[in-house]
Amino acid sequence: MGLAAVAVVTVMAPTTGSTAAPTAAGPVCERRQNNTYAKLLECVGVAGVRKHQAALQAVADANGGNRFSGLAGYDGSVDYVVSTLRAAGYTPVVQEFDYLAFEVAGPSSLQQTQPNPTTYVEGVDFGAITQSDPGDITASVTPVDLALGLGNASTSGCDVGDFAGFPAGDIALLQRGTCTFEIKAENAAAAGAVGIVIFNQGNTDAADRQGIPAVTLSANNTSGIPVIGTTYALGAELAATPALEMRVFANTLRQILPTANVLAEKKGINTDNVVMAGAHLDSVLAGPGINDNGSGSAAVLETAVQIAKLKPVNTLRFAWWGAEESGLVGSTNYVNGLSAEEKDRIALYLNFDMIGSPNYIQMVYDSDESGFAAPVTVPPGSVAIEDLFESFYTLRSEPYDDAEFSGRSDYQAFINNGIPAGGLFTGAEVPKTAEQQSIWGGTAGAQYDPCYHAACDTFANVSTDALAINSDAVAFAVLTYAFSTEAVNGVPGEPVPGDLVIPPPAGPQGTVGSGGGGAEDKHLPSS
Repeated sequence: MGLAAVAVVTVMAPTTGSTAAPTAAGPVCERRQNNTYAKLLECVGVAGVRKHQAALQAVADANGGNRFSGLAGYDGSVDYVVSTLRAAGYTPVVQEFDYLAFEVAGPSSLQQTQPNPTTYVEGVDFGAITQSDPGDITASVTPVDLALGLGNASTSGCDVGDFAGFPAGDIALLQRGTCTFEIKAENAAAAGAVGIVIFNQGNTDAADRQGIPAVTLSANNTSGIPVIGTTYALGAELAATPALEMRVFANTLRQILPTANVLAEKKGINTDNVVMAGAHLDSVLAGPGINDNGSGSAAVLETAVQIAKLKPVNTLRFAWWGAEESGLVGSTNYVNGLSAEEKDRIALYLNFDMIGSPNYIQMVYDSDESGFAAPVTVPPGSVAIEDLFESFYTLRSEPYDDAEFSGRSDYQAFINNGIPAGGLFTGAEVPKTAEQQSIWGGTAGAQYDPCYHAACDTFANVSTDALAINSDAVAFAVLTYAFSTEAVNGVPGEPVPGDLVIPPPAGPQGTVGSGGGGAEDKHLPSS
């Protein structure tokens, strides 16, 4: 996903009026050096993580119900993180940049104007595709290379040749499948389409292939036309309607906004071997984003607070990214702004995005490709990171599975530069299977996160069980690599003090991946 921003990296003082949360772990944790697994995991408790989430919820409540990057709720989130880090003894850096923001700004509309005037229901029949350009168009509709029915292998709109003879000035009716939505949209625009209606693929009975596609166009989108997504059923109905004319109104936001990343560093003995851990701090415009991604942001923050007195072998650098929801912009700006020498100093990057989903399954980024063939190049050393997280779950007798190593979260810019990466994920809009319910509990048929990218992603929209385990996993990995990254990049260090025996991974459950229940990725722009 390309860069949609102008990097203007500066140091900015936080605004006044924010208050750091007191640690929930107590004075013992505040005074001591948490240099063993037992000490650190005792102090990184879910109560402290939840205090940070509560603060982020309060910020959203005071600022229109969201923490969208570039708006007041995000600025308040930055202030909170900065003040909390300062209270723990860090000197945080705020990196400002401008970016092109795409988001849903209000209700959109989809209407059939001819031959059977019908107004469709947003959220039931259709929704504006995230990162669509705004626009209000009424025109004739032309289907493009559709393939209906179960088992279809739709390639609709993936090739320029699909649009041979397409009437310029029409709305293109496209189908999900094979290539990214961005490619479909840009091919349609190049053929003269003035708007797009794209319906789900319908190749299986699964809800994520039948309902409104919860996907993005990516920050690279240059189509310049409004894009609406519909259910498979509605798309198939429209495809069979002769002389079809429709109104497509995408009520989306597209503007240049100023925003920022937050970084904090703990220097180690080895300043040329930097361990990074990060999470995006922003929410979508629709809600406060307390699971997505107040969960990862809060867990990284609490880990940073509780490890602040450590004397690490390797340098630790924590990051809270801006504008992730608009196309991974903050992390991409950061990495692209580093010199070759600065990139070479980064031993690895750990990413934590949605680690407390209420109907969760535990997933580790699948760098060894045991469940998924990765659509990106996996940097050497990433498998060792996956193994470490899997060993942690094994140590806790916690079942886990694979999440596609797709690069579609803030680790993308790192792996694009050959930096080893790994992370955790508890799921977004894909429904939980009966097999997964038998392993992790919860509700079969319901989304992993029923409030994904919605107003109801509030403080209540979190599994504290998943969040507690994964907050410990964050701290466990950071402490491990604070002492040694030798398994990842060959740079020797020291063992973590204590006598903990870390077991080999027990192995994924196999409910997702090839032949499994079907996994999703929270920034999936593809088929």
